[in-house]
Amino acid sequence: MKNVLFVASECTPFIKTGGLADVIGSLPKALKQYEQLDTRVILPLYDEIGQEWHGKMKHLASFDVQLGWRNQQTDVYLLKHEGITYYFIANDYYFTRKGIYGYYDDGERFIYFSQAVIEALSHINFKPDTLHAHDWQAGMAVALARITKPVEGMSTVFTIHNIQYQGVMPIGSFEDFFRLSREHIAGMEWNGMLNCLKSALFHADKVTTVSPTYAEEIQEEYYGEGLAPILRERSNDVTGILNGIDPKEYHPLTDPYLPVNYRTSRAKKKENKLALQKTSGLPQDEEVPVYVMVSRLVEQKGIHLIQHILEEFLEEEIQFIVLGTGEEEFENYFRWLADSYPDKAAAMLTFDEQASRLMYGGADFFLMPSKFEPCGLAQLIALQYKTVPIVRETGGLKDTVTPYNRLTGEGTGFSFSNYNAHELLHVLRLSLNVYQAENDWHLLSQNVNKSQFTWKESAREYKNMYDALTPIYG
Repeated sequence: MKNVLFVASECTPFIKTGGLADVIGSLPKALKQYEQLDTRVILPLYDEIGQEWHGKMKHLASFDVQLGWRNQQTDVYLLKHEGITYYFIANDYYFTRKGIYGYYDDGERFIYFSQAVIEALSHINFKPDTLHAHDWQAGMAVALARITKPVEGMSTVFTIHNIQYQGVMPIGSFEDFFRLSREHIAGMEWNGMLNCLKSALFHADKVTTVSPTYAEEIQEEYYGEGLAPILRERSNDVTGILNGIDPKEYHPLTDPYLPVNYRTSRAKKKENKLALQKTSGLPQDEEVPVYVMVSRLVEQKGIHLIQHILEEFLEEEIQFIVLGTGEEEFENYFRWLADSYPDKAAAMLTFDEQASRLMYGGADFFLMPSKFEPCGLAQLIALQYKTVPIVRETGGLKDTVTPYNRLTGEGTGFSFSNYNAHELLHVLRLSLNVYQAENDWHLLSQNVNKSQFTWKESAREYKNMYDALTPIYG
């Protein structure tokens, strides 16, 4: 039996701001297929976690965590849900706040969390063979595990979900937050700053990312966000394993948010299209192709490209719908677009789970022209709902969407290589041509129907990695 402890800052169904929560919520369930693996999760106990969960938790221990000169009262709780054991680190000062990120002391909060995780290992009656930390908020747990060795022989894995976010603080924070000798500064410092993500990259036995292409990209200066040199230095220990989705959570046959459930039926999918058009205030016409975006409205998602060419594409017989919130510039643009093209464009500048499922279930095409995308879950959900993705060839988008080839009839979507607006316009027009060609559309739809991106294969890769791991630092 191998014991694995996931350390993360969010996890469905308890607390979610993005794709990280989906991964931490679904991957341990996928690993349950291996009886010789016991995978558990440890999280902060935020005030935002609903009270319905608090009543189901069992108090395990109380102890103090020394964070530099601070002495923080800490409690650990246990909760079992759907066969997975979860631990929660409770501290009133750091975690009883509205929201979970965005505070001036986020660095301090998550260094505390990492230290509390290490301290908790002697209180939870679970000895991990591998501590698997996710993103910068858990990065210092890897460093502290290497330095303090709380469990004999414990190996460490660190997964980068998005290298853009690193948890950077002034170097003076080392003395402020740690009771360690100064020899350890070198493993935590980068460009004159204390860097939580770099600390994990330096100390982990194995580094993973959420797609094979992203693992290669972040070793280049353009994508590496300043950390490419250390990733190249450790390239033999860096690997990419694709994220998956939970088919129980995302399936058009059982989705309670869809007006009409379906497996692969295009006729039933068109009924959802009519409902989507009605909901968004567009003319109802099942033959008009509907292009959608469900996204944070930020530069990373390729909104600047869309701004350059969307009006030109709207000259065609198509409809475009966007759902999401984000930067004011982009919200204002989509608001203007919907006002200017009321019969062709709609903007729902909010986030609503029911509306998002109707977008996936009712659309013909899903647009995701990201500047960079470590893995991306939205294109996987789109494929699950038999909606054709249009993506830029970066990160996990490149790994999961095969461009449709009209000569061979192979492929599951459309893609373009360079971050260029007119390349995007070209593939949008190609997608429309394919939609209008009955044989091509039939072949493409069949390919999409067969695509599968569950956790099964990725879970096997993680299991093999855990089996092969031995601590490289003893």
